[in-house]
Amino acid sequence: MAGAVEILGAAVPLILTAVLLIGLLWPATRAMPIAWIAAVLVGYLLWANPLDYLVGASIVGAMTALEILWIVFGALVLLYTLMQAGAFDRINEGFAAVSDDRRVQIVLLAFFLATFIEGAAGFGTPAAVVAPLLLALGFPALAAVIAALIGHIVAVTYGAVGTPIIVGIETPLQGYESEIAESGMTVSEYSMEVAAWAATYHALVGFLMPLFAVGMVVYFFGEERTIKPALEVAPLCLFAGIAFVVPYWASAWFLTAEFPSLIGSMVGGAITVAALRAGYFVPESDWEFPPREEWPSYWVGTIEPGAKNEVDVSVDSQSSMSLARAWSPYVFLVALLVVTRVSDTISTFLVEGVAVPIQTGAGEFTVGFVLAWNEILGYEALAADIAWVNVPGFWLLVSALVAIPIFGMNGQQVRDAWYEAGEKIVSPFIALVFVIAMVQVMINAGGYPGAALEESMIELLAIATANATGVIYPGIAALIGGLGAAMTGSNTVSNITFSGFQFTAAQELGISTQIIVGAQAVGGAMGNLVAIHNVVAALATVGLVGQEGRVIRLNLIPLAYYAIMVGVIATIFSYIAFVGLF
Repeated sequence: MAGAVEILGAAVPLILTAVLLIGLLWPATRAMPIAWIAAVLVGYLLWANPLDYLVGASIVGAMTALEILWIVFGALVLLYTLMQAGAFDRINEGFAAVSDDRRVQIVLLAFFLATFIEGAAGFGTPAAVVAPLLLALGFPALAAVIAALIGHIVAVTYGAVGTPIIVGIETPLQGYESEIAESGMTVSEYSMEVAAWAATYHALVGFLMPLFAVGMVVYFFGEERTIKPALEVAPLCLFAGIAFVVPYWASAWFLTAEFPSLIGSMVGGAITVAALRAGYFVPESDWEFPPREEWPSYWVGTIEPGAKNEVDVSVDSQSSMSLARAWSPYVFLVALLVVTRVSDTISTFLVEGVAVPIQTGAGEFTVGFVLAWNEILGYEALAADIAWVNVPGFWLLVSALVAIPIFGMNGQQVRDAWYEAGEKIVSPFIALVFVIAMVQVMINAGGYPGAALEESMIELLAIATANATGVIYPGIAALIGGLGAAMTGSNTVSNITFSGFQFTAAQELGISTQIIVGAQAVGGAMGNLVAIHNVVAALATVGLVGQEGRVIRLNLIPLAYYAIMVGVIATIFSYIAFVGLF
């Protein structure tokens, strides 16, 4: 029987994570190894798990982290390949040339381009890429960061080609396979249902994010504190939001979790640009920031607005490159993903086509299109695999290789792109390995046959939280996901940490698990608004490090809107609209 000591012990790794990351502002590379050690000690002392079992659970986490990093590395290689080739600057020019009005530029760049980059790369990349683009157009550095962070939030749940769902939801819920099977679904099918419900929340709430981004900039960075300039372009903002969320929502329900952000941004962006070029929704007069000499010092850092990005490009770059050519690697990527996901024959081959089992004393290994380790260290309950061909990382790298002849890139440009991607992956590698190892220890603590408690640490915390909050739990489910993302800087890691927590809490309360886990996926997205890692990364790109507190304080406004609205919708879904849904 679990008591207060066990509940407190189960919470120690999460409390320690919050204190170190948020309270002491430690980097995740320092904080997460300590939190992992805390989880191991709790598992050993309170759950009576042997150390080799806890090491095995940590290995499961490390392999999961490697699969995530494979996707992130592929996404970054493709992104930096386009940047080195000048294609990304051409894409940016295509958006910026539509209008000189700052409000329109926010809609096109801070919303559509940011959501596209989130769908393609994720992991803090959109704000770090879009903010300097806005700065180069003449935005104050602080305004550029605020706009880019707000603009990409609706896409985060499906960032890095669906990683927060494919890995973040599906992986931790493997431990709930028997419960999910009772509903007639596999864990993978269940995860896709969660992705669809998450898109429903986002569609109902997130269509206003273009208006929010514009409103925040014109109110806090205009000559007068008024939202009137934002209301003048409200029809454009609403049109853009709806043009995004309709294909976004349809992709989540009728395709898979890889596509919503990519398709929503590409289709919605194309429709919105076409409408503007046809003369619809064009503002009567251009809105501009106050004169440069009137800007407060905290608006601008060490990089002067209007400065161009320092990216080496070939002579045959943005000036002569067509937009179709600039976009072509991403179009090719979407086509590859559609073919490999829609065809069951191809999907099955990419998982089972090559598989060579190797039996050892440490467990059974499989080498092939999937790298697997079953019965890790002799424990039947512990297993992990890396579907390195079937996950998007492989196809992202294929698209990057195809881009080389498309853009006629030289060897130095290719090396620079791969080196930049490799350099960016080091810190996430350390942080992800330890945070997911910590979570796997917490999830598997009750799975050892001789464990002192049958419930895992995550289950114990979920039951205690559900009992403490009762019927109001759906209203705070997204906030739990938001807290996870704010601490770790990642929707994926938040989902890995709290998906099992949310699933168990929903079961304990007798409400829909899909609705609650879907709220978790949305919460993990909105938490990125104030995730210190993302804020620091974005500020660094515009030379404004040191203004983290100001950015977080301003972003609490859209965060409050998102949290309240998702909480209300989750409560209505749970108790009125979809009672009885698994």
